[in-house]
Amino acid sequence: MALAPLTTYSPVLCYHRIGGPLELGVTRVGRSVFARQMTALARAGWRTLSLAEFARRAVPVGAQHAAPLHNHPSHEFLLTFDDGYASLADNTYPLLADLGFTATAFLITDYVGQTNTWDMRYTWDRLQHLRWQEIERWQARGFDFASHAATHRRLTWLDDAVMAAELGSSRDVLTARLGAGAGRAIAYPFGAVDARVLRHTRSAGYELGFGGVKGTGEPLHLSRVPVYFWDFGDVPFGLRADALGSLGRTVAHVANRCAVGTSVMNGVWSQVSGVRPETRHLTADT
Repeated sequence: MALAPLTTYSPVLCYHRIGGPLELGVTRVGRSVFARQMTALARAGWRTLSLAEFARRAVPVGAQHAAPLHNHPSHEFLLTFDDGYASLADNTYPLLADLGFTATAFLITDYVGQTNTWDMRYTWDRLQHLRWQEIERWQARGFDFASHAATHRRLTWLDDAVMAAELGSSRDVLTARLGAGAGRAIAYPFGAVDARVLRHTRSAGYELGFGGVKGTGEPLHLSRVPVYFWDFGDVPFGLRADALGSLGRTVAHVANRCAVGTSVMNGVWSQVSGVRPETRHLTADT
C-alpha cells in the first residue's frame, strides 16, 4: 500500500476524543485503535511535526498557496486534536511521548477547565476540558496548543463584530498564557470557513487556518482529514494514497458537512432555554 501526503504541505490528521465514555456521535476513537495506529505509523518510519515545523513547510517564504504534489516522499504529518478534552492528558499524550511523537491541540479558550456545554449532549455526562495547568505542563514537554475559537460557534453564521471578538479574544488568551507561538494557528469550528472568515482570521493575526478535507491550499485554508470511529485501520485514511484512502477522505468530508446539524440544534436549544452559547460555561455542570 502506497503512503503519501496529498499536497506540498504535509498531511494533517484531526482526532477529537480518544477513549472515555461512549457517545451518540462519531468522533470518539477507541484508545486501543489509536494506540495501534500510532504504533504502526512509528514503526513504519512516520514522524510527527511540531506546529512550527509544519508552518515552515506550509508557508514557504514568498509563496501564497501550496501547489499540489501527490507523490511527496516524506513520511511526516501534523497530528492534531480538536476541542482540548481532558482525556488527552490521560489517554493520549503519554502514549505519544513514549513513541517520540508530538501533537497540536486546538483549544476552545472560554471552556478551558470547564465541561463541554458548548456542544449537544452526546454522552451521558458532560466531558471535561483540559485545565491550564495540564496544558502548560504538556507544552513544556513539546506539545503545541492553538485556537479553536473562543466558544466553538460556527464562524460563518456570526456577524462581523461577534466573529472578530470570537477570533481575537481566543488568540489574546492563548498568547498571554502560552506565548506568541500559541497564536499562530486556528482550526475553524466545524471546519466552516468562507471569504469573510478568512478576512477576519487574517486581521486577528493568525498565520495558519485549518478547515475540513477540502481546503484551498492557501495558508489560512489548509486541509485536514478527520479520523472518525470507523477509521480503525493501522493507517488512517488521511495518510493513505490508495483508493481506500480516497474513499475514506470523501466519507470524512461528508460526515464533517453533516456537523451543521449540531450548529442548528445548538441554536434551537439556545432559543428555547434563553441561554446564549457563549455564556453556557458560566453555568456549566463542572
